[in-house]
Amino acid sequence: MIETLETERLVLRPFTPDDLDDLTRLHAEPSFWWFPLRRAMRPDETAGFMDRLIADYASPDRPGFHAVVERDGGSLAGWAGLSVPTFLPEVLPAVEVGWRLGERFRGRGYATEAAAASLGWGFGPLGLDSVLSIFEPENVPSGRVMDRLGFDAGFETTHPDRSHLLRVRTLAAADWATDPARGG
Repeated sequence: MIETLETERLVLRPFTPDDLDDLTRLHAEPSFWWFPLRRAMRPDETAGFMDRLIADYASPDRPGFHAVVERDGGSLAGWAGLSVPTFLPEVLPAVEVGWRLGERFRGRGYATEAAAASLGWGFGPLGLDSVLSIFEPENVPSGRVMDRLGFDAGFETTHPDRSHLLRVRTLAAADWATDPARGG
């Protein structure tokens, strides 16, 4: 179900087992998983994460996360894409857009660029009516990405397992399509 997406500076492609070492290095950065884990991810956790990602690619009814790769140099910058937020049953059925980037790839607009490509895929070929984005309000940079992409103000709830405050924001396909600045 997952296809390769290209932007001006990035290639968003399916993960392969060959990405494990680079992903393990990114996941070892404490800030990569600070929201929600408050720590880095262990290598065995990253291997399990990648196994789940690749297994999800075979499911015809589930979108997935892409490896975010810089066009110049080919470095794995992180991941972005669409997923079903099963961790938050109160919003289901739904699809969420999400992203995570390594420290050296932040502050360049990559998160907005990758998320916009994912939204274009969701609202275009996948035919979604709306997409959520869920974040901890303390994660101000993620909130700014959502602002740039046109997500609504949303509502607050609590993570059912971690008790962290969450903000759930929505972007409708109709709103995406009517804003030429976002490619609609």
